[in-house]
Amino acid sequence: MAKWPADRETALVPTPYGTAYVNVCGPRDAPPLLLLPGGGGATSASWYAQTAELARTRRVYAVDLPGAPGRSEVPSGRRPRTAADLCDWLQALLDGLGAPASVDLGAHSYGAWIAVHFALRAPHRVRRLFLLDPTQCFAGYKAAYLLHALPMLLRPAPRRTRAFLAWETRGAALDPDWLRLQEAATGFPSVKPVTSPRPAPEALRGLDMPVLLLVAANSGTHDPAEVAARAAALLPRADVEVVPDVSHHALPHAAPPHLGRRLSGFLSD
Repeated sequence: MAKWPADRETALVPTPYGTAYVNVCGPRDAPPLLLLPGGGGATSASWYAQTAELARTRRVYAVDLPGAPGRSEVPSGRRPRTAADLCDWLQALLDGLGAPASVDLGAHSYGAWIAVHFALRAPHRVRRLFLLDPTQCFAGYKAAYLLHALPMLLRPAPRRTRAFLAWETRGAALDPDWLRLQEAATGFPSVKPVTSPRPAPEALRGLDMPVLLLVAANSGTHDPAEVAARAAALLPRADVEVVPDVSHHALPHAAPPHLGRRLSGFLSD
């Protein structure tokens, strides 16, 4: 967390699914921006490379997902089990933070899947939405991705995590601190993530809010061209861009330098 802005604070927010741990930075009177991390070993810490830029004009709230690696606490028997549960958790989180009626929402990967479901369920609460290489929203996983992830999922271990990330990122240089965080997550108690079918096309066509969707050109997770094409065809107010030279798991921490400015520009439109 030393790589976050110096004004970073933390907040503990009670929800029906335990206590949410939130990293907070940016001007107190700025419009709120809630950030959701991806799944797997990702936590709110993964946003460190973007927060300085985003926090210039936004009060940034980056939360650890319930039941995932991180510092959000979920009592036994109270973890979210459905997409509706996760939406209820997010609603309670916003209420607990004292957020206004509608907020800007940004997310990566599995977090983007949650964000899309929330925007469909509570559109009045989402002012703008940005999605970084969202999974299971516009296309399914590649078979090769699932096969490479399988050893890590069956028997989590640091070396398996390193091997998987090296494959998906095509050997790109990864931040050592971020990589250590991913390795440490292998010791986190395993909890089956919430899953459900992809949002229906007719539901996505009704998502009537500004959406910025950035697809990783080198993503090993899904077919980037399919994701971009389907999102552009289905979302009525979407700005879709394929970001070159970056993979799924290199986001958001190892994204191109201009990414933060791209996100800030979208939020300021």
